[in-house]
Amino acid sequence: MSFTTEVKQEIAFNELKDCCKKAELSALIQLCSTLSISNKGLTLLIKTENATTAKRTWKMLKECYGVETDLSVMKKMNLKKNNIYYIRVLNKAKEILEDLGLYSTRGLLSRPLQSIVTKECCARAYLAGAFMAMGSVNAPQRTSYHLEIGTISEEHAEFIIKVMNRFELPAKSILRRNQIVVYIKAADKIADFLRLIGAFESLMKFEDIRIHRDFKNSLTRLDNCEVANEMKSQNAAKKQLDDIQIIEDAGKLDQLDERLLEIVVLRKENPELSLNELSKEYERQKGVVMSKSGMKHRFTKIQELADKIKMQTSVHS
Repeated sequence: MSFTTEVKQEIAFNELKDCCKKAELSALIQLCSTLSISNKGLTLLIKTENATTAKRTWKMLKECYGVETDLSVMKKMNLKKNNIYYIRVLNKAKEILEDLGLYSTRGLLSRPLQSIVTKECCARAYLAGAFMAMGSVNAPQRTSYHLEIGTISEEHAEFIIKVMNRFELPAKSILRRNQIVVYIKAADKIADFLRLIGAFESLMKFEDIRIHRDFKNSLTRLDNCEVANEMKSQNAAKKQLDDIQIIEDAGKLDQLDERLLEIVVLRKENPELSLNELSKEYERQKGVVMSKSGMKHRFTKIQELADKIKMQTSVHS
């Protein structure tokens, strides 16, 4: 079972107040249904590939309007062969659409009336219905975070974004195939959305896996950083030892003053230590505080002498 299906199954069992049922049903009907006209009048046909969404829609239509319905199931003829659930509402179609803010004297509306989501609880229910109808969310195990709701109307997409913005969810939209997709990519905002629509168990799963992975990634980055620093320290130490060897081979150690000679001896005795560790070792042996920058300055002097010797050797050769 996909994570999206888990979320939809969870919110489908949420208990709602009557006003919230209407808000959720408004989103479900607008995103999943088509309206047809025949000699029998208006007929509402609701279509979905999600069994939970079909059951939730059918249940609320019965509870809110006591309508006559005809339920049928067909299997898609593609490779996945998913079921498609059809709910045909045989009566009260216009009454239902008007009550859900989807039909007015102007005819069918591309977005519901604002009155449907005036209350905060109804706005939450509307988003839950929209997600059940045309929503999806990446599984928390995946490295990319993405939650989306699709609609065919740009005006409806703007409406969904506006409702999300009420709850500080920074949603955006994009045209994908013949559909406007409203999406959220930030992990913390996806978590907020799941909390908002009442998917608390899914939220806990999402956060648990996300935090565990982020913590593991942080440890990996820290380990990589430590390895990089260690390699950098080892390379610096090797270069310092090479400079010392050049000076020693040239018989020029006696040209170094006492402070530099102390550093030469210290480095040869501790070839694996970083500059910081070498500074502490110097302080331990001499009882004198030596800063990292002070240690680096002395090695710079040693390097300058080694470079001078190499240049002289190159000229004579």
